[in-house]
Amino acid sequence: MTSSSEWLRPASAGKLRCWWPGDDVPYQEYHDTEWGRAVVDDERLFEKVCLEGFQSGLSWLTILRKRENFRQAFAGFDIDVVARFTEKDITRLMNDAGIVRHRGKIEATINNAARALELVEQTGSLAQHFWSFAPTAPYGRDGEGQHPSGLSTTSPSAIALSKDLKKRGWKFVGPTTMYSFMQSMGMINDHLQECFVHEACEKARVAALKKQKR
Repeated sequence: MTSSSEWLRPASAGKLRCWWPGDDVPYQEYHDTEWGRAVVDDERLFEKVCLEGFQSGLSWLTILRKRENFRQAFAGFDIDVVARFTEKDITRLMNDAGIVRHRGKIEATINNAARALELVEQTGSLAQHFWSFAPTAPYGRDGEGQHPSGLSTTSPSAIALSKDLKKRGWKFVGPTTMYSFMQSMGMINDHLQECFVHEACEKARVAALKKQKR
């Protein structure tokens, strides 16, 4: 894995973090406490797939700032509840200024909830299935090497997950979207090695891999 001081920024107590949160404090907190931390909870995984879909064409910071509104609007991303949303719910969501009012993305979220229920029935859990695509290579790197910024745009594992979900009828799950999903949920550790959370994220990633592949 490569890295460069050009892509690192000072954090607290002499620590360094990845460059991309900039000076935005909530974004820094997201980087420090969430991004790249291994997640094996189905509801959180489903939420992230949905929010990554809403991010398409936008910045993640835009979605992060609206995340609590999304959670309220989509019943905490309870898969069973969202799968039963009706046209009345779509109208309600289209009138909700607190979220991204894109009908296609809203309908995709409802569709994906139904597909998630099918996937759980077939495989046991979303975590079991999603993590089966996580690379076992160090840091989850299965491409041609990490960009010095720490951020690539896709990888063979993300492409494979995208193809699998599309075949199962999921929407807004392209390779770039799935790569971002895998990064944020800890399946791929794209924190730079000098970033102060890199080591903890890698340990959690390896532990999650072992747990899900038993």
